[in-house]
This record gives sequence, structure tokens and C-alpha cells, in this order.
Amino acid sequence: MGCWRAAYNVGMQLSPAPDPQSRNGPTSLTDLFWTFTALALQGFGGVLAIAQRDLVEKRRWFTREEFLDEWSVAQIMPGSNMINLALMVGGRYYGLRGALSALAGMLTGPMVVLLLLAVAYSQLANNPGVAGALRGMGAVAAGLLMGAGVKLAPALKVNPLGLALCALLMVLTFVAIALLRWPLMLVIPALGVVACMAAWFALRNKEQ
Repeated sequence: MGCWRAAYNVGMQLSPAPDPQSRNGPTSLTDLFWTFTALALQGFGGVLAIAQRDLVEKRRWFTREEFLDEWSVAQIMPGSNMINLALMVGGRYYGLRGALSALAGMLTGPMVVLLLLAVAYSQLANNPGVAGALRGMGAVAAGLLMGAGVKLAPALKVNPLGLALCALLMVLTFVAIALLRWPLMLVIPALGVVACMAAWFALRNKEQ
């Protein structure tokens, strides 16, 4: 719970709270609950692609740049990325009640489905067709994540670091994790600190 509270507090500081009645925001706690329930139930292998399409393109709760900022914070905080994002979004619009409503939406539906699947999988785990289906779903999930990354990439054009430095940091992260197999616990603090310092200097020079 402490990790979720930290994610909520950081997210609340990113931008001022919008008007709950705004056209580009959830209309009620119920809207928050069902939105994140739908996201959670669609997130086979990862929710990023679904969240980007639903929250940015469909509902327009965020611009691409805002979503990228929120997702970055959610990803570096301990715990589930999507849980962190749900807490930040719900808390921004409706405070603690909104955070709990979004959290309930993220957990309730998937928990029920997971319990049902656990019972079914215990009976079908050795079936070759089931094993093949799970491997196929993994490939689809990887494709969805790559598609979301491509859609969010244009938002880096307005990043204070500039597109070239952002690209360099992405390449370094890929090399460290995918090729050198360094643990995330080392890569995120190391490159994260470098990125934060570079952004701080860029913003300070821009103000001068």
C-alpha cells in the first residue's frame, strides 16, 4: 500500500487537478471504475497499448505528452505500472475516493477471471493446444507494446531533453536490459538519474 500511496502522491504533483465535470475527464466515480475494469480485462500480457488507445485516443483524458509523463512515473514506481496509473488518475479527478474507485476497477474483474482460469488451467495445463495458445498470446502482447511505443514516440519531440537524447537513452536502456541482461534495479536508478539531471539542466537553461 505504501508503494501505491507514493505513486499517487507523485502523480498528483505532475499537473493541477482538472474539473471533474470536464468533457475530457471521467464523469463520475462509476465511470472511473468501469473504465479501469474494461482496461484490466483487456490487458492480456500488458495494458499499455490498451490504456494508450482508450485514455488518449478514445476518451481523450490525456494528450499523448501527458500520458507519457504519467506512464513514466507509474513505471518507475514500485508495484504494478497500471495500478500506479489508476491511482494517479483517480486521485487527480476525485481524490482518495477516485483512487480507490480506479483501484477497485483494476482489481475486481481480473481477480474473478483469474480464479476461474486457475481452475480451468489446472485441468488443461498439459494440453498442447493450450500451451500453443499461451505462446501465441505472448507474441500478440509484444506486438501491442511495440505499437503503443510507436504511437507515443512523437510526444518526445516536445520533451525538454530533445529527440536525439531521448533516443540515446532508449538505446542505452535496450542494450543494458535486452543485450547485457543487467537487472532493472540497476538500470533504472542509473539511467533514470542521468535523465532526470539532464532534464533539470535543460529546463533551467530554458528559463534563463
